[in-house]
Amino acid sequence: MLQHLSRTLATVALTASIGVSAAKASAADQLTLCWAAWDPANALVELSKDFTNKTGIEMKFEFVPWTNFADRFQNELNSQGKLCDLMIGDSQWIGGSATYGHYVKLNDFFQKEGIDINNFLPATVEAYSTWPKGSQNYWALPAMGDALGWVYRKDWFARPELRKAFKAEYGRELTPPKTWDELKDVATFFTGKEIDGKKVYGAAIYTERGSEGITMGATAALYSWGFEYQNPNKPYDMVGYVNSPQAAEGLKFYKELYKCCTPPGHSDAYMVANLDAYKSGQVAMQMNWFAFFPGIAKDPQVGGEKSGFFVNPSENIAASTLGGQGISVVSYSDKKDLALKYIKWFADANVQKKWWSLGGYSCHKAVLEDPNFKNTAPFAGDFLQAMSGVKDFWQEPTYAELLQSMQKRLHDYVVADQGTAEQALDKLVKDWIQVFEDDGKL
Repeated sequence: MLQHLSRTLATVALTASIGVSAAKASAADQLTLCWAAWDPANALVELSKDFTNKTGIEMKFEFVPWTNFADRFQNELNSQGKLCDLMIGDSQWIGGSATYGHYVKLNDFFQKEGIDINNFLPATVEAYSTWPKGSQNYWALPAMGDALGWVYRKDWFARPELRKAFKAEYGRELTPPKTWDELKDVATFFTGKEIDGKKVYGAAIYTERGSEGITMGATAALYSWGFEYQNPNKPYDMVGYVNSPQAAEGLKFYKELYKCCTPPGHSDAYMVANLDAYKSGQVAMQMNWFAFFPGIAKDPQVGGEKSGFFVNPSENIAASTLGGQGISVVSYSDKKDLALKYIKWFADANVQKKWWSLGGYSCHKAVLEDPNFKNTAPFAGDFLQAMSGVKDFWQEPTYAELLQSMQKRLHDYVVADQGTAEQALDKLVKDWIQVFEDDGKL
């Protein structure tokens, strides 16, 4: 989702535009693609060399760290700037970008070029491509599938003395948790333990206040308890859904996990903070986006057999928080025809297979439904399972206001100890009703 005001912080701090063989071509033969600065962006640079070799169109890239990603490119779109010909924007942007004319509608282009959107995983089409959500109006091609998952210290879980102690205390084997209750047991067990001469903690979870962090983290629990944004049969009818008893229980649980088992100073943490806590040996588990898992698997400190992966735990239902983005043609570009050529090229099944092999997260069925897909990476099977049960934040044009309210209400309760879970969700419903009233939806 959001990687969404984000849906995610960068492990690579690319802040400048990257040109690929720009000297060979005139400006008229170049395209600029805008995205976040992180490992998948580097993979896209490598992949795009094939596009240049095939078409002669040179690619330039404007990559901005996740901390500034939303502000930088939302301002670019709102000012009708011409920097970006192609935009890999967060799923939350799709409603506003369609409504305000920032993106080119792709239906006619897909039909003309024989691009079948049904070749992509349905959940990714709905989240990354459509507005209104779930309609057949397409404003992007699914580009970067992502969901929230978990990483654990496989080597710690395998230590005989820890396994023996855990079984004596909890009556079961020390294995990757399948439910949130099991996760809390594991996190509690590790918290305060000394491992390799260092005091460790149970889990690094999202608590960040400024962009979207605590919303992305807390909804991983809320969804599993049964939280819904609205009545499925009546749009914008939120009372009893957002603030249901089940949602309150999920939020209480998330706070308990934060209080019991996170490392010191983890009160404003998002992607990079979790990565740092995990790689430095502070925690036994971390929640984070699947997009970071290739880097973890290769990390010299915690990679290889030291780390394992698991899908978001279940409670009442199985669900995962959606991340990821679609790729769109910016309507203000003077090179929309060339940008559409890139979309056509990127949609090809063979290109999508290479995209996955380089470290991008393809949404194409030819990749994800390949019988061997689960064997292509240690986290591939978990990714496929997660993507089959993803849930996403609002994609309304007013998503920023909706997100700011949720960030405040969750952080006030979970981190700042203000009020009860029920009060936090009741206030959130009131906030959202006001936003939709102001937007003429209620």
